[in-house]
Amino acid sequence: MKRGSADLPLHYGTVPPWLAQRMMLLGGAIAEAIVMEYGRPALLQRLSDPFWFQSLGCVLGMDWHSSGITTSVMNALKKAINKRSAELGIYVCGGRGKSSRQTPAELLDIAYKTGLNGDELVRSSRLSAKVDNTAVQDGFQLYLHSFIVTEDGDWAVIQQGMNGNSCMARRYHWLSSSLKSFMEEPHTSVCGKNQGLILNLTDKQAAPTKSGILELTKESPDKLIKEVPLIMPRRHDVRVQDVNLKRLGAALILAHETEVKDIESLLLLEGVGPRTLQSLTLVSEVIHGTPSRFSDPARFSFSHGGKDGHPFPVPTRVYDETIEVFDKAIHQAKLGDKDKSEALKNLSKISQEIEKGYTPRNFFDEWVEHERNTSYLYGGKTVFGDAEPPKDEDKKNENKQLSLWD
Repeated sequence: MKRGSADLPLHYGTVPPWLAQRMMLLGGAIAEAIVMEYGRPALLQRLSDPFWFQSLGCVLGMDWHSSGITTSVMNALKKAINKRSAELGIYVCGGRGKSSRQTPAELLDIAYKTGLNGDELVRSSRLSAKVDNTAVQDGFQLYLHSFIVTEDGDWAVIQQGMNGNSCMARRYHWLSSSLKSFMEEPHTSVCGKNQGLILNLTDKQAAPTKSGILELTKESPDKLIKEVPLIMPRRHDVRVQDVNLKRLGAALILAHETEVKDIESLLLLEGVGPRTLQSLTLVSEVIHGTPSRFSDPARFSFSHGGKDGHPFPVPTRVYDETIEVFDKAIHQAKLGDKDKSEALKNLSKISQEIEKGYTPRNFFDEWVEHERNTSYLYGGKTVFGDAEPPKDEDKKNENKQLSLWD
């Protein structure tokens, strides 16, 4: 499980209400499905993985690469999870700007309700922020701090800093179960482009010099880069090099090729159209996929597109049907009927089985064009307005079967 940071281009503006509401509903359903299936620690572990978190943001229809994924996803999760905190045993505190400063009060209130040690939680919150803002002086000033805590006392932190000079944001991920010391390599990894010498009080090599802060500035951040970093490009468009075509193609085949429709588990999802099945398959993988499956987060933008129109407009009708299917599955599972939730879980398994014997051709540009041409049929929207039918009459109402094979 990767835990560390992600570098993202700074984006400004607000999430439109039509998307924010859907992000809250689907984000809440995904969180609840993970807790029901794998437990509260599993949700924290996923949130502490920068690649998984980016994939979640993409599947929720945010701009696939922007700094806004952090603020909008955490805002959606806070609204969704805190409505069901008593049931889920999970609480989301803090947020952006003024909201981040409310974290101590929110944690003390949670401690009063649950019997947790509030002072210790507040200390952990403040120390994690101090480490990323002060002990590690890498040029990024924190402006978002989200603290997720369970009724068992486990916690995760997601916070983001801004570098005005480079117009980049850096997101930091923490997980209490992997933390041994706040002042000695608290992150399992901190990933990002080496931007020169930094002040890093958490490096093991800094131990002899912690009493002499001035000496520490001479230290080289050798141990900062421990894994392949998640560094997103400044460009808005999703390109073929951003996704694993073998993985994406397998999910699309499952949804759109007629010969897989007789798979028994899919019968339990009868009435769901191919386009919604495409989204359900990608959402299923976000819930049930293993960490190695999230090395290409941009792939998950093929679930519900992006609000900036990349790779295509958000298909709101498909989005709504996806939410409805997951809500019904969760409700039925609570009543003891797990057939539909098992069918949704099996989508990711079936996709991986298809993937094993699949050699894709380069269908990427053709599929993006197809999604854009048909977007208006599914209530496509962007921040610029509603998707319209293509002017080319031959492409209007295009819904032809595209070949995904060599």
